[in-house]
Amino acid sequence: MSEDIFQRMSPGLRRVLQKAFGQPGAQPWEEVRLRAGAPLLVVSAHGDFFLDPSGNVTHLEANAWRVTREEIDKTVDLICDNSVYAHEAEISQGYITLPGGHRVGFCGKAVMRDGKVFTLTEISSLNIRLARSVPGAADGLMSWILDRKGVPYNTLVFSPPGAGKTTILRDIVRQLSRGNPDLGCKGMQVAVADERSELAGTRRGLIQHDLGPRVDVMDGCPKAIAMLNLIRGMAPQVLVTDEIGRMEDADALAEAVRCGIRVIVSAHGGSLVEVAARPMMRELLKAKVFARMVRLGRSEGSGTIEEIWDGRDATLLHPARGRSNLIRLKG
Repeated sequence: MSEDIFQRMSPGLRRVLQKAFGQPGAQPWEEVRLRAGAPLLVVSAHGDFFLDPSGNVTHLEANAWRVTREEIDKTVDLICDNSVYAHEAEISQGYITLPGGHRVGFCGKAVMRDGKVFTLTEISSLNIRLARSVPGAADGLMSWILDRKGVPYNTLVFSPPGAGKTTILRDIVRQLSRGNPDLGCKGMQVAVADERSELAGTRRGLIQHDLGPRVDVMDGCPKAIAMLNLIRGMAPQVLVTDEIGRMEDADALAEAVRCGIRVIVSAHGGSLVEVAARPMMRELLKAKVFARMVRLGRSEGSGTIEEIWDGRDATLLHPARGRSNLIRLKG
């Protein structure tokens, strides 16, 4: 957790969080959740916990520091550089990206215009998601998603929320962009459609995470539009995007594949059956767009590679060979 994040907290919260974060043996933090009138909550790789006024971990709600309405308001002001008005467009989308790629989610009272959220007022909850680049996070996966020539297969990475999809995807981008000589992978031109500024964490035109030297990022643009623009304008060898889910996303991916571009994408889902419940995903799976499908989980911590399939013939490659539920999608 960077000093810049601490400086965007109200003074009382800042003191509590700095004391807690500096304690020996503290587990890596993933989120800090602030709710007006509720206990201060930290989410780590090993579960969540409250903090007491001295910054000590407690699992007793009665002992926890309770976040006030005023602390929420002050923290929102600091996150917005004391100009909430200037950030209304971002707030209307439910989040703001901070330097370093950290993302702050907002809940409050929606102000509607023409059937769309114009902004949020009376903000009551903040979820500060702490971005972390983890070089090597995808090491255990790269040999599975590269062919014998070191070129990536079309790959789908899926998991429930909070299981490390974005961290893994970010490291895949870094390794493809920089190259992986041990696996025969030369540095490739990688284009990233980063609708929610999570993969690259771009701020004011600067990529906040190490994605290697051969990366172009279309930031803050709907995925389908971003992917098509990247295909037309940047001549990528690999196209990467996070959390696909709409029919137009599938159309853009199909266009990339037709152009000979390799695609690596992520989606929400705890199983192939859950992933295939979305009509657009079902069509992509039936069309065998993905030669590799990877399910992540948390059985050994966030980002655990639980299963890998060959999407062309439904073979389970890891942890053991066999048939998968994908067989249901063949009809």
